[in-house]
Amino acid sequence: MPSTASRLSIFTESVIRGTTRLANQYGAINLSQGFPDFDPPEVLLEGLERATRGPFHQYAVTWGSPRFRQALAAKITRCSGLAVDPDQHLVVTCGSTEAMMVAMMTACNPGDKVIVFSPYYENYAADAILSGAEPIYVPLHPPDFGFDEDDLRRAFAQGAKAIVVCNPSNPCGKVFTPDELRTILRLAEEHDAWIITDEPYEHIVYAPHVHTYMNTLPGAFERTITVNSLSKTYSITGWRLGYVHAPAHVIAQARKVHDFLTVGAAAPLMEAAVGALELPASYYDGLTALYTAKRTLFLDILRTTGLSYTEPQGAYYVLVDISPLGFATDTEASEWLIREIGVAGVPGSSFFREPVNNLIRFHFAKREETLQAAGERLAQLTVRVNAGR
Repeated sequence: MPSTASRLSIFTESVIRGTTRLANQYGAINLSQGFPDFDPPEVLLEGLERATRGPFHQYAVTWGSPRFRQALAAKITRCSGLAVDPDQHLVVTCGSTEAMMVAMMTACNPGDKVIVFSPYYENYAADAILSGAEPIYVPLHPPDFGFDEDDLRRAFAQGAKAIVVCNPSNPCGKVFTPDELRTILRLAEEHDAWIITDEPYEHIVYAPHVHTYMNTLPGAFERTITVNSLSKTYSITGWRLGYVHAPAHVIAQARKVHDFLTVGAAAPLMEAAVGALELPASYYDGLTALYTAKRTLFLDILRTTGLSYTEPQGAYYVLVDISPLGFATDTEASEWLIREIGVAGVPGSSFFREPVNNLIRFHFAKREETLQAAGERLAQLTVRVNAGR
């Protein structure tokens, strides 16, 4: 019998999605896979209802319907200050998952090297490998998850063709400062490399931290490929609407990759989402306030358990140190939490290149009552934590 592709042996199926399946099996509160349990803004629901009755059931333009791209371009301009041509600078994808693959395959040839910060969202390494590239890992150092410039310089010196920057970062909640982004840009310029930024949490940033768009820095736009989605900003992870934003000559190539990967995003969902893209600045202020309150609530819950954690600067994830629970590995701890406590979190080792086995990633993109219910279950950990000290 013929063998399957050897590159598939280098990585596993998604640990995050596997944890969700286990949570469903045991009826655990799912704080592993990062999706909300509350409805999106009413403008989206109304738009969806209208779209199902309109002429939007056939293929749209491959790289995104004109109305959606126009609304998206205007939204990006309002938020970043960049002038965006909807016909030249955007390709709409089936979620940011496809957008990242499009960006990777557009930037890299087989055999190229791609820098990935560790901890990292699990797709990055897999996407690089599937693109025929080799990931190079540079550690981020807790508690603020900054990087060492010398480490990054050595990685670029290995001949890196691109670097992936998730900002704000999943899983550690890191928000890169302007100085850090300028350092990345300077090294990318020195080594003539692409910067691929993943920014789906752009509007979920906690004071005093501020999100800086990499492609707005002087000299950055021409070498930056921005990946983003509507999933987190508008609580529509199941709609799978993402996009790539880049210079015109890059988008011309990215459209080829996208066309042969998925043809196009769902036409009725693009139509339905236009109203959300036209929401005023007050919506994003409200989103920040909403998640700030959820972060406060969930960190208060964690504090009562006695477990230590790193406070996220952005996004909606928390890395929690489960060492006091006394398990040999984080996978063992995660499975026990699901079966015995009824709360699901992702083993932190799935996000690290380094041998890290003492962390669990929880997310707090849930209704207050869901977080409170999770807190009641997690309160059972207090006795075990105290016993281990």
